[in-house]
Amino acid sequence: QVRLVESGGGLVQAGGSLRLSCAASGSTFNILAMGWYRQAPGKQRELVATITGGRITNYADSVKGRFTISRDNAENTVYLQMNSLKPEDTAVYFCNAQVSRYPGTPFWGQGTQVTVAS
Repeated sequence: QVRLVESGGGLVQAGGSLRLSCAASGSTFNILAMGWYRQAPGKQRELVATITGGRITNYADSVKGRFTISRDNAENTVYLQMNSLKPEDTAVYFCNAQVSRYPGTPFWGQGTQVTVAS
């Protein structure tokens, strides 16, 4: 099993920045890709960014050029640097991990709220 704990959310003005962190514990040596998803009220959860163990990244079009995902394999932590935030970025952000030992069963954190005020 893998446990994911997010931190770093909060309230920020439009144009501001936040940095989210997600610390993994448990069977971390089995972790393949990690990523960030978000869910706004009344909407489905959507991909924000992912990163593999080899640090290959993928971003949603809506955040390209503004958000940067990074990963510290030694610390089993993934980060999401969010710049030039917009009110439409307001959502609960969830950390996700794909674990080789549990194919097809992603692990999720509890989520952290990001609110961008206009």
